Amino acid sequence: MRSTERLDAFLDERDADAYLFDTDEQSDQYYLSGFTAPDPFVACYRPDGMALLVSGLEYGRAKKESRADDIARLGAYDYRSRVAEHGRQAGRIETIAAFLADRAVESVVVPARFPVATADGLRDRGISVYPESSGIITELRSRKTDDEVDAIETVQRANERAMASARDLIASASVGEDGHLYHEGEPLTSERVTRAIEHTLIDTDCALEDTIVAGGADAADPHDRGSGPLPADAPIVVDIFPRSKASRYHADMTRTFVATAPNDGLRDRYAVTERAKEAALETIEPGVTGAAVHDAVCDVYETAGYATLRSDPETDVGFIHSTGHGVGLDVHESPRLGPEGGELEAGHVVTVEPGLYDPAVGGIRLEDLVVVTDSERGYRNLTDFPTEFLV
Repeated sequence: MRSTERLDAFLDERDADAYLFDTDEQSDQYYLSGFTAPDPFVACYRPDGMALLVSGLEYGRAKKESRADDIARLGAYDYRSRVAEHGRQAGRIETIAAFLADRAVESVVVPARFPVATADGLRDRGISVYPESSGIITELRSRKTDDEVDAIETVQRANERAMASARDLIASASVGEDGHLYHEGEPLTSERVTRAIEHTLIDTDCALEDTIVAGGADAADPHDRGSGPLPADAPIVVDIFPRSKASRYHADMTRTFVATAPNDGLRDRYAVTERAKEAALETIEPGVTGAAVHDAVCDVYETAGYATLRSDPETDVGFIHSTGHGVGLDVHESPRLGPEGGELEAGHVVTVEPGLYDPAVGGIRLEDLVVVTDSERGYRNLTDFPTEFLV
């Protein structure tokens, strides 16, 4: 069960009645309310419950889907009349102020990106508004319940099926005289593999806005999506991070494949990246910092003679990013496995994704998704997909 004790204490420390959303902070708003909508709606969290202010169009769905037990329509506050009298912006603020007054809310904490015009308008109407930048809701979200971990693991199973479709397509390709891969007589492109991934995810009720299928020099840029024909003799990085349409939770996984026998240099890079991933996993447990996990990865790479941002902050080859990040309602969220990463806690779900990059040889990255636990091992790996370089 989710606990909001830290949020309640946070509000008490700031002598505020409620936490108010009227922004595009969809994940935080959804986390507390259990509701999302295509149009803006107001969510007001108080220690005694959640209240929503929604359009008449969304009222029925909010009653059925949200976790709020206090749901009001805009129409109940003469929204159209207020807009006609004061204009759309001022009329909306008048409506929100009336909604808060009905709930005896005189002071609110709001997210850092809360609209300035709305904040000033509420202040003009006697409501104290305190913006916060500490990310208290994001912090709450970082500690997953068992149900949330189950939701993430379900998406990861779908992710693994998508990864298998990418691997199998690469494995079935032939090598052309130009050194590129071919499938059914046509060049096998990043776009073709991406479509196979997307089709698999659609069949499992998952969606994704982007994915990475990058080969050769493209793979030397960690966030290059990849394009064009895929090389036969260079690594192909496949990074998939889908979201479940039902639960809204994400998963994340990366594997690197090569279609023909890699040379010794590539084999070494892949092997040391496997060792770096294992070193990170062996370090993870509650109380250990994300910085310590990152240092374990850097230790492996530096001992093997590869540059890291720790050893050379200006390097553009070697290990040039952090070790991992939290995953949940957002694909990138707290905590961080990097130089400034704080203490890990049971319930944190994080990626472990070391990699090596060099435009001369391409990129190699391996990524598992794990949940930090109180078990003797310190974590449970949510990823069940082999690490196999040569396919």
